[in-house]
Amino acid sequence: MGIETNGTAEGIAEVVIDVPPVNALTAADWFVLADALRDAGRDPSARVVVLRAEGRGFCAGVDIKEIQARGDEALVGANRGCEAAFAAVYDCEVPVLVAVHGFCLGGGVGLVGNADVVIASDDAVFGLPEVDRGALGAATHLARLVPQHRMRAMVYTASNATASELHAYGSVLKVVDRASLVEEARCIARDIAAKSPTILRRAKESLNGIDPVDPRRSYRFEQGFTYELHVRGVADEQRQAFLDKREADTSR
Repeated sequence: MGIETNGTAEGIAEVVIDVPPVNALTAADWFVLADALRDAGRDPSARVVVLRAEGRGFCAGVDIKEIQARGDEALVGANRGCEAAFAAVYDCEVPVLVAVHGFCLGGGVGLVGNADVVIASDDAVFGLPEVDRGALGAATHLARLVPQHRMRAMVYTASNATASELHAYGSVLKVVDRASLVEEARCIARDIAAKSPTILRRAKESLNGIDPVDPRRSYRFEQGFTYELHVRGVADEQRQAFLDKREADTSR
């Protein structure tokens, strides 16, 4: 368990998140994931990377328990780790296909929003609970999945969007039943992997080059506000309330 990389077969490399109970990643986990994605893309035999997960859901974001236990050090580590992992998806030398099941929250949205192709199971939900956790971030990536006003409403209310809703927007390519998700991901990956490896790598580079917004710079801007909330003490109350399973004090 942890972050696993399956050997490349048919030009397809698989990176699997398996961190029970909910795939909430520590700062160290985010850096391991970043390394795994970069290494998979650099493998000359790889033509596409499939990123998926085991367990109850795709990813619950950062490990809030670690931040509460270790304070500033853990928060800075999580911020930098998330930035590294998101960039590793975006900058991967080959297309990245993400297969999402169950919940995809916080940092999970950051991974998915930077991917090239997204498929999801019919039980998948996507959301940023950050406002309820005393943080900000990954709106940059949510804006790549839903329209602008929907993104704003989701951030302010910490509400979720379904896989079917994202499919209607065109950001999720296909919605399948959960039992079929992995095989469907591999099927689409095989279609991509059948193309010229040289052309695929240049296509990925060219598509990144025409993006209207630099997601790396935009996300780092968001992260600055997370740290501001932390040093003011507002974030600590929100995170602790989540861990204590109680209502947070929202008076400030």
